[in-house]
Amino acid sequence: PSFVAGENFDQSPLRRTFKSKVLAHYPQNIEWNPFDQDAVNMLCMPKGLSFRTQADNRDPQLHSFIITREDGSRTYGFVLTFYEEVTSKQICTAMQTLYQMHNAEQYSSVCASSSCSMDSLASSMDEGDATSLAKLQRYNSYDISRDTLYVSKCICLITPLPFMQACKKFLIQLYKAVTSQQPPPLPLESYIHNILYEVPLPPPGRSLKFYGVYEPIICQRPGPNELPLSDYPLREVFELLGLENLVQVFTCVLLEMQILLYSQ
Repeated sequence: PSFVAGENFDQSPLRRTFKSKVLAHYPQNIEWNPFDQDAVNMLCMPKGLSFRTQADNRDPQLHSFIITREDGSRTYGFVLTFYEEVTSKQICTAMQTLYQMHNAEQYSSVCASSSCSMDSLASSMDEGDATSLAKLQRYNSYDISRDTLYVSKCICLITPLPFMQACKKFLIQLYKAVTSQQPPPLPLESYIHNILYEVPLPPPGRSLKFYGVYEPIICQRPGPNELPLSDYPLREVFELLGLENLVQVFTCVLLEMQILLYSQ
């Protein structure tokens, strides 16, 4: 269980969070940009590792983060989270065991609240309670012979500048190559090596076009006399906050007030 993510054992096992870890990172070491494994792990999966079944939504999700160091320098991370099938029989068996324990605890708690024994539970509960408990157990269930178990996984790109759109397109293309039944034109390692070692940062005021896995990707860097790079779509801000809230936030910025945005 992931206690950092605020573990709640009252939740069903598929709704709980588990500890995550970095499986691999490339390159292994950069002098001017040391890899902080704990920070990247926490920022890539702030809610911890999660499991799903075929009945749950498993659409890939993209988010970003910033690591600000003591000297004020910033590093930007762009993360694509997706779900892949669990092939380990041991993990699937453990998940079913967790569900059996969870359902037994639920049964006991319902029994205790109804002041009845396990044998007389069905007869002492009214029809509505029995129906709701049955629905709850059907929803909060995992059958190893019937269900397919999936686990969350991330691929992350860490950059010195916030090229969000370019990183997003590269990660999506890389994810498609990983999950596609047809292999990509070149080995996956060649695309990763290319973006890490061969694609340079565009000079200030210039654009750069490089090739991803399937399509070309363009990123643009503002000139010295232009506004700083802001590659985040403003439309999303309006959709998330709404017009009135955004005007209020902008007013607070102009008045130099302290602003705290709280969300899930």
